[in-house]
This record gives sequence, C-alpha cells and structure tokens, in this order.
Amino acid sequence: APGPTCVLGIDLGTTSVKAALVTGTERGLALAQSCSRETQAYSDSLGAAPQGMEQDVQKIIRALNECLAALPQQQLQRVTHIGISGQMHGVVFWKSDKGCKWSESGTGPAFEPDKVSHLVTWQDGRCSPTFLSSLPLPQSHVSLATGFGCATVYWYLKNSPDFLKAYDAAGTIQDYVVAMLCDLKKPLMSVQNAASWGYFNCRNKSWNTDILKKSGFPVHLLPEVGDPGSIAGRTTCAWHGIPKGAKVGIALGDFQCSVYSCLTERTDAVLNISTSAQLTVSMPLGFQPPEAPEPSSAITYFPYFNGDYLAVAASLNGGNVLATFVGMVAQWAQELGFQVQESAIYPRIIQAALTQKHSKLSVHPTIFGERHLPELLASVSSIGASELSLGHVTRALCRGLVENLCSLFPVQHLQELGVRRVLGSGSALARNEVLRQEVERIFPFPVVYGKDVDAAVGAAMVM
Repeated sequence: APGPTCVLGIDLGTTSVKAALVTGTERGLALAQSCSRETQAYSDSLGAAPQGMEQDVQKIIRALNECLAALPQQQLQRVTHIGISGQMHGVVFWKSDKGCKWSESGTGPAFEPDKVSHLVTWQDGRCSPTFLSSLPLPQSHVSLATGFGCATVYWYLKNSPDFLKAYDAAGTIQDYVVAMLCDLKKPLMSVQNAASWGYFNCRNKSWNTDILKKSGFPVHLLPEVGDPGSIAGRTTCAWHGIPKGAKVGIALGDFQCSVYSCLTERTDAVLNISTSAQLTVSMPLGFQPPEAPEPSSAITYFPYFNGDYLAVAASLNGGNVLATFVGMVAQWAQELGFQVQESAIYPRIIQAALTQKHSKLSVHPTIFGERHLPELLASVSSIGASELSLGHVTRALCRGLVENLCSLFPVQHLQELGVRRVLGSGSALARNEVLRQEVERIFPFPVVYGKDVDAAVGAAMVM
C-alpha cells in the first residue's frame, strides 16, 4: 500500500488493551493512531477463591480485536512489524494445535481463543508464604512470589494436577498472542518474561530444569527463551488488514516497554506514580545482578534490552493509597448523613493541601504492605491538635508516599548511579499538584513531567 510503513505496538494490560500505530518521520518515530479498550475480563477463580485472581482470555482478545477494528485500515495495511507487551508474571495455558480459531471479521481475518485456560494474573494470591517456602529454592536473582508463572504451575501440580493434563503449552498472555499470530508449535518467551516467572537464570539464559525436574514440575510446559527485541516469527495470514508475513517480535514485559517509551538518557531516573509506584534507573553497561536475591532489599533488577538491566524499586503503594483515603472520606461523610461523590473529593483535598505548605504529621502510607515487607502496614505519628485539617493530612499523606519510595531506593544510591534528572509520569502524579511539589522537594534533581509512559508505544519503538 502507498504511504509510509507503520509499526503496530500492542499492550495487553491488567484492565485494558491498547494498540498504537507508530510511523517514522524526519524527526524520528511518531504516534500516528492509538486505541484502547477496557477488557472487563476479571473472572471468578473457582479453584483458588478468594485469593485467586483470574481473567477471561476470550474477553481480552475481544478487546484486542475491537482496538484493531477501530484503527484506520489504510494504515494497518502498511504495518510491517508488530511489537507486543503485556502483564509480566502471569500464566495462561493452551493446547498448541487448538489454541485459537481463525474466522472472517468485518476488517479481515481475526482469531478467537479455543482450547485456552483463564489467565492467572500477576495479582494472584493463591501461593501463600507457607506454600512458597515448601518449593525448591530457585537459581535466580529474583525472589519467587505468588503470581509468578512457575509458582502458579506448582500450585496446580499440588492442588489440581488434572487441570494441567489438558494443556501442552503455557506462557504469558502476550506470549500466547505471539504464538497464535505466528502459529508457533512451541511458545517463545523473552528473557524479560522468563525472569518474571521465577526459576530462570538470567546469566546463562536458561530455566532451572534440573531443579524443576527433581520436584516433578512439568518442564514440557516451559517456553523456549529468546532475546527481547528479536523476531519470533511472521504472521501466517492477514490479521485485521495487516498483511500476511508481517514480522512479529518476541513478546516483551509491559514494564520494560513503558520505560523504553520515555527513557532516553542513562542519567535519567523514571518516577511513575499511578495505581502503584516505581522508581527506575538504568544500570551501568556490563552490570550483572547478584546470583541470589537479597531478601531484605527493595530493589529488583529487571532484564532490559541489549543485555542491560533496570534497577527498580516497585512500591505497592501509590495512587491506590490516595484512592483509599478519598474512599474513607466519602464513607465518613455518608455515615454523617451526607452524600459526596469521590470524584468531587479529589480536587477539594488537593486544594486544601495546597494551602498547607508544611505539616509535622508523619504518615507511613504502606496500607498494602510491600513485597519485601508484606506485614509492614501503615501508621500515622506526630499528631498534633493544630494539624488535623484535611489539608494537613493530605499534605502529609502525599509526602509520605514519596518518602516511602525514597526509603526503597535512597537518593544517595541514585546519586552514586549518576542520576542527574527525574522523569515524572503516571496518572496520580499528573492530577495531583501536591504530590508533584513533594517530589520536587525531596529529590535533589530537576524533575521533568509530561513524558508519559506508554507500553504499547514502547513495544512499537523496540521493533
């Protein structure tokens, strides 16, 4: 088709699917079109309730098909490469020769899942600390946690072994889509996703097969592993107007693609505060993570691109804490006989906090714990009678969120790694001036906003 070629980036997120068309211009890559759809895919987890967290793959792929159908056909016909990212850690199972059915849709051929399980997401909590401690110790720099693919397989092995017998392939949701597009007989997984499954050694890029086999783990379910940025295959037929033979990249981690979409300098740190919060720095060239995790450390090393690593402090407490606080205020108002919409509370508490530049109140906001300290819950101290206003409390809460992140990744450590600037992104940071003020007060670096992270765009840029 005439016109510039396009790259399609897809991100299969926790709550929504996004597709982005990227084209080359004289100034570099530019976003031409994008579309997102909520999946509304959460489903009952019958075998692991109430801790289980599962999603219906049919609904995820339906949202993906809706996204692609909404993009301009002329541009889809010019797509030469497809990059796909998605939820790390999670796992979905399928029959390799019956994973999907292709049929004609209004915009050309499309596939729908066939012999496919639910997706057990990264948020799944079925693997208790006691269960995890009963598993063999991995040879990996990443600590094993509930929601990790291999841990979930072990859970099925113990609690529902017949479930696994129905399938002969497994991967993340993004690995599944790549396998369907390229008709892969055995799934192919990037080092990024493999590391997030557990029982994977990043140094030699291999699964801990000896350890897994000894414990009866079904190693035939493990995907083959390749480098992020490499090509997994080509589309075996046209897909929503995208030509047959388009190159499809090996599926990537959504976190790495989000960082890739905005990180241009090694001296930049990326601060993202959305539902949760992350502070990320690119490690020096040649860095290798320790052979075993440091249980007390809040910093995890994620495989990035070209053999590089990201140092990541990932807090479970971000915008979700502010949302809980707003919900509490709304609940109190209701109990007092007033009806106030939560959407009306947000701007008012931010405005109240802007009038209070200082607060001696100290809020430790970890109401959701942290991965390395799950039992450490929130607390409030230094409570004085003169600082009980909504403005004082909101100011202290925002400061506490930023200070908590800095306790996970100290400013001194950032300075030692050569950080010179902070790139601020994420919905919670964008909508909350008080939070931005506290970021600028606590970090001794210039803070730049507006470089929003976008995993779908990042996945396209990698291609």
